[in-house]
Amino acid sequence: MAEGSGKRGAGARERGVRARTRRDDPARKHGSPAPDRPDTGTADRSGTAARRGPEAGTAGRSGGVTRGPGAASAPEAGTGPRAPGTTGPGRREYRMEELAKEAGITVRTLRFYRERKLIPPPRREGRIAWYDDTHLARLRTISALLERGHTLNGIAELAEAFDHGRDVGELLGLGEPTEETPVRLSPEALADVFAGQATPENLAAALDLGYLGTDGGEIVHISRRLLDVSAALVREGIPLADVLGAARRVRDHADALAELFTGLVLTQDRSTEDLQRLRPLAKSVVEAELSMALDRRLRAHGDDRDA
Repeated sequence: MAEGSGKRGAGARERGVRARTRRDDPARKHGSPAPDRPDTGTADRSGTAARRGPEAGTAGRSGGVTRGPGAASAPEAGTGPRAPGTTGPGRREYRMEELAKEAGITVRTLRFYRERKLIPPPRREGRIAWYDDTHLARLRTISALLERGHTLNGIAELAEAFDHGRDVGELLGLGEPTEETPVRLSPEALADVFAGQATPENLAAALDLGYLGTDGGEIVHISRRLLDVSAALVREGIPLADVLGAARRVRDHADALAELFTGLVLTQDRSTEDLQRLRPLAKSVVEAELSMALDRRLRAHGDDRDA
């Protein structure tokens, strides 16, 4: 009798804990499939906080595209998630519960993100859905953008712009730019560079110009110099939309100048090797002419003020 009463008492206590857990679920309280501001920075059960998004890549050449810190760290031996034999070498795959734990969010929030199409669909093997490091990087990006004040609707639009943007292979073509250094950034690092002006419209314009390409969960900017100049102009208070509009006009003029110089150099007895050898002369002419044109504009504006 005493043993039966003890079992019934333990069962009642367990049911009470489950009832309290359901009452305390924030998504259930708000009547939605997930909280509007998911738990993006909570620690997992091991006490390790969810990792934030990577920082922007640093300038310099090291085999072409520069890569910033923040790539997903390798799992400890024997502790990583299970992966089927079809995965490539070094590639990790996660079940839903494992991915949520790695990202520092709840399974309910992960389902909500999937329903909102904030992450790509998982790979399915029978009844099992497998996620990979691309999904993990996207989840960490969502967490970082939420912390920076972006809304889920805005993040969804950014994700769509990136998902439909140019692949980095298409952006760089068969070879790398001969004089420009591409740079890799995370979406949240790009948002930081442009002080919150990395809107879907501006990103679409940059993608259309060929300034940006995508490579998995990373963004590749075609030129470190152009990225630095654009960011400096935004810091001076010039809207990024205006900077990108001017960039399109500069691109048109630059193409016309390149065509002019190419036609001047590539005669019957000269080749593309000669054009490559003489390109510093074209750059010097353009720099000198632009400098003198700016001098004329400065004098004209000075005369207008004195009048």
